[in-house]
Amino acid sequence: MGGTDKKPLPWPPMSHLSLALIADVFYQDDGQERLVARLEQAKAAGADLAVLPELPLNAWSAATQHPIDDDAEAPLGPRHQIQAEAARQVDIGLVGGAIVRDPNTNKRYNTALVFDHTGTLLATYQKVHIPEEEGFWESSHYEPGTAAPQRIDGFSMPLGVQICSDNNRPQGCQLLGAQGAQLIVCPRATEAATYPIWRPIFVANALTTSTFVASVNRPAPEQGVPIGGPSIVVDPRGRILLESNQVVSTISINPDLCQEARQAYPGYLDIRCDLYADAWSELAKTNNVIKSRWSVPSPPASSAS
Repeated sequence: MGGTDKKPLPWPPMSHLSLALIADVFYQDDGQERLVARLEQAKAAGADLAVLPELPLNAWSAATQHPIDDDAEAPLGPRHQIQAEAARQVDIGLVGGAIVRDPNTNKRYNTALVFDHTGTLLATYQKVHIPEEEGFWESSHYEPGTAAPQRIDGFSMPLGVQICSDNNRPQGCQLLGAQGAQLIVCPRATEAATYPIWRPIFVANALTTSTFVASVNRPAPEQGVPIGGPSIVVDPRGRILLESNQVVSTISINPDLCQEARQAYPGYLDIRCDLYADAWSELAKTNNVIKSRWSVPSPPASSAS
């Protein structure tokens, strides 16, 4: 075989996606009107899909350990409806969110809501990894999600969602990459001072999954919590394409770069689903959730007599 032969691409070429990251929140009295205005700004810049920060229609209630009933809503509740209508009105895809209360169990979940340009709900995703520390008393407000992330179709490239701290456990991003997602969007609420820690995590998740990773933060301090930090987009080779403190940042991303990354190192390395599934299943027999802060998993019992 000649040295110019190439492996076949794993999927046909797709259209570019124009992405807007909107670093703003909309829980104030004028929030609905401002949300529409921000989406119109993104649409005017050519965006097909807009991504909002974590819980964009809520105040940052996790600043305290005291949950408020009105912070949460039933499925298809008022925050859901505001975001769906805004997407429909502006004719743009939207990744938003809300604290959604399960009507059967009354448990609350930090939930991403993914709408297409008609305002139709395409998918939801519940945040899995929940902090509990000063300024981020999140487990006092909602439960860990109950399902692994799933690839979402309906845009010009398949995508997935990881919410804030989910990025610090790479299993979700790895799963989405293996499912064929080409973009992982990451709404977040993080302190400005911690951005140097988050930045390499986004780069590593992009590089090791051969996907674009895009994250947008809540914009400013709230209730004494020093939230802030830029929006960021990393390409599948780990290169930072966008790093901005603008309220609305837009970028056109080319899914062909995912194909190229998966033909180069480390993207071409096999994903050993069987091997790791067996190992995780064995660990889960005794440790469904490993509480890293409080304990270290015990070594397996010796078989020696």
